[in-house]
Parts: sequence; structure tokens; C-alpha cells
Amino acid sequence: MEAMWNEPYHNHGVQMTRAGSYINQLEGFKAFIPAPLPPRPPIALDGELVRMLSDADHALGRLDGITAILPNPDLFVAMYVRHEAVLSSQIEGTQSSLDEVLLFELDEKGAERPADVEEVVNYVRAMNYGLKRLGTLPLSLRLIREIHAELLRGVRGSQRTPGEFRRSQNWIGPANVGLNKAAFVPPPVHEMHQTLGNLEKFLHDESLPVLIQCGLAHAQFETIHPFLDGNGRIGRLLITFLLCHRKVLHQPLLYLSLYLKAHRAEYYDRLMAVRNDGNWEGWLKFFLRGVAEVSAEAAATAHKIIALRERHRQLIGEKIQRSAAALRLLDAMFERPVMNLGFVKDATHCSAPTAAALVARLEKLGLLREETGYKRNRRYRYEPYLLLFDQPA
Repeated sequence: MEAMWNEPYHNHGVQMTRAGSYINQLEGFKAFIPAPLPPRPPIALDGELVRMLSDADHALGRLDGITAILPNPDLFVAMYVRHEAVLSSQIEGTQSSLDEVLLFELDEKGAERPADVEEVVNYVRAMNYGLKRLGTLPLSLRLIREIHAELLRGVRGSQRTPGEFRRSQNWIGPANVGLNKAAFVPPPVHEMHQTLGNLEKFLHDESLPVLIQCGLAHAQFETIHPFLDGNGRIGRLLITFLLCHRKVLHQPLLYLSLYLKAHRAEYYDRLMAVRNDGNWEGWLKFFLRGVAEVSAEAAATAHKIIALRERHRQLIGEKIQRSAAALRLLDAMFERPVMNLGFVKDATHCSAPTAAALVARLEKLGLLREETGYKRNRRYRYEPYLLLFDQPA
């Protein structure tokens, strides 16, 4: 019986699956109206899906456990959030790099800086804003709108009603293709609000395993496509917020953008298979594989960060007398790995000459590298740490 529900069928010209229906609109196009979650019939938990859910849960648990041994979780999380912001924005077409984001935060706005670096900085702000708001506001449509307002504030898309659900029809496809030839048309506005209400109820339903809930919610959000811009980034943030809301993660260390970027074609194909064929199980297997892979990679990176910090603390203790200022700077470098002398002076509470001497010592130890070649306004990189966030092409 369940296999029949995975196949599309037609009723008076309406194509229907367990995920929803394609409905003819008066304007001559078909829009997809998603069915409420959870799916009916329920997700078929075959042996492969059960194993993948177990693997993903285990990997995610190990990742969350690392936060308990991080010396200062907030310092480490800051770089994870920036790294995710870069990757998630690149999926949407921006060209900014992690280095450019760090330079922007240092307030060194050079002429060569891409204009869209501010979009990445907005993503970081939206993530931090949403996590802070979760302490006072439940995961809800209101919170999603507030995060969206932060994401689009003052950047490309800021004229497209930031913080407000769309009031007109949108669609997915090449820029020069209209509604009739779009790859996918989300629900019309009058249907969209009902589907969003259903999604909000589902976000508060804790009867399903949390990773199944995350996978279903992300796919449903992308199908509803409730904003004129920023749907992909908000949909990916929703996964992290849901994991933190359900207390599965105590720090936002899981980000799927690299996985989705590396498997972009399969990602879109899996989402379309849900809509066209009701194939929720295929999508969930793809999603859980990503959670397991990314959790393992993030855990490995976190362990490398911890080991790096211990090595460098030991090195400073052995090579620098009266090392308290150097150790304070080392901790600050994990949050701000690109710096100038002004930052060093503020982080260590030292005079300018003392800060310069301290930087020279760390350069000699191989912890910092000057990257401008200038006599003045010099800039330094905590190179060994930044290398941990480099990803192969």
C-alpha cells in the first residue's frame, strides 16, 4: 500500500503524491501545494534508513560532546559560523571568501573587496541573532521572519520585503524563464500561509526522531519558498536552529552547506523527487548521509583545534618569558585570526610598543604571518589555525 503512495496519480487532471499536489492556476501554470507534515503514510523505516539514522545520530552526538571539552566554545564556534556563512552564501552565487569576511570585520575595506561580502557578514549576524532569540522566543514563523530581516538588511535583496513573507508568486528556474516554463512553482500566496501554519505546528511536534524532523522541515520549507529572496539560506539555518531548539546541539557546530554544495545536483533532484513522486525516504537518506559526514568532519576539525591550541600554549610557555599577555592574545586569535596591531593592543591590554614586540615573537615562533609587506598598517594571520578551515576545491 505504501508503494502506491510513492507513485504520483491523477484526479481530475490534478497530479497528486503523498507530498502534495500540482494544481492548475487560472493564469495557466501549475503550482505545487505541499501536504501537511508528517507524511501520510508514515516514513517507511527500512533497514537502510534505520542504519543511516543511527549513524547520523551517533556522529551528531559525538560532535555535541566535543563542546564539553572545548576551552572556550564561543571562540571556536565563531569561526564555524563564519565558515558556514561563506559556503551557504556561495551556493546562492556570492564570491566572497573567508579571508574577505575576516578583513571586513577588521574594518579594512579595500577597493578589491567584493560588494557581496556584506551578505556573508549578514548571514553571521542572522545566525547569531536567531540563536540568541531562541532563548526567549520559540522556533516559529515570527522568529523565521526576524532572522530573514537580519539576513537581507542593507544588501542585495533588501528591496524584496526583508522579514516579510512574499505577497506575490515566485518560481524556481533560469532568470529569463517565465512561470509557464519554470522548473518549479511554489504554492500561491493564499495557499502559502496555510502551508506555513502547518509547518509551524510540525516544528513543535517532537514525536519523530529529531533528524527525521529536520530533514522533513528543511525540504518542506524549500518547497513552500515563502520569501522573495533568501529561501535557501534560511532553510539551511532552520536545520541548525531546530537542532539547538531540541537540545540535540548545545553549540551551532553542524552546517550542511559544504555537503549540499558538493552534491548540488543530487540535492535538487532529491527535493524534486519528493514533490513529483512523494519519495521522502530517498531524500531522508541523502540528508542523513550528509549529517553523518559533516558531523564527523566537524568533530575531527574540533579535535585538531584543541590539539593546536595546546601545542601553541605549550610553545608560548616555553619560549616567551612572562607569557600571560601572549596567552591572552592566543585565545583572542581563535576568534579573530586576521588582525592588526590595534587589535593586538586591545586584546592584550598592552602599549603599542609591547604589542609590536609580542607580535614579532609570535612571528618568529611561526604562529603569525605578516601578509601585506607594508612598513605601516601591517596585517597578520594566524596561519596554522586558518589552514584547518581550508577546503579542497
